Amino acid sequence: MADSKLWEKIHATAAKATWAYLATVDGDQPKVRVVHPAFEGERVWVATGSTSAKARHIGKNSKVELFYQVAPPDMVHLTVMGKAKFVEDTKEKKRIWDGKIFDYDLAQFWPAGAEAKDFGLMLVTPSRIELTSLGEMSTGKKPEVWRGGK
Repeated sequence: MADSKLWEKIHATAAKATWAYLATVDGDQPKVRVVHPAFEGERVWVATGSTSAKARHIGKNSKVELFYQVAPPDMVHLTVMGKAKFVEDTKEKKRIWDGKIFDYDLAQFWPAGAEAKDFGLMLVTPSRIELTSLGEMSTGKKPEVWRGGK
């Protein structure tokens, strides 16, 4: 499948799922929490507190994994593996804020806006994405896979 068609399916699945589980690592212990990410092309954004546990973990180990699941009847699974970093550039934070990349109002959490001291903007750069469904898995069909760095 052409990358553009696969990316259309990835974006549609992420939008339908809304929430994803983010896995980070704290030492040798995986940590998983629910986040509300937003795709922008081939990048994934997560808004979070700049001093959150996520930020501390990523500061020590940038490898992350996001897992989205679309509920029945679809039962679609989307897994995004990659590296995360926190964006400190004020212009980029404002661009994302003003661009309404997220489908919720960030001001609910950061009333001071993109310049809020505790507004953290995490960028995940995917290295591998897998897309499959329960129906496909049960028939032995392998997931559709996108690999970065092509």
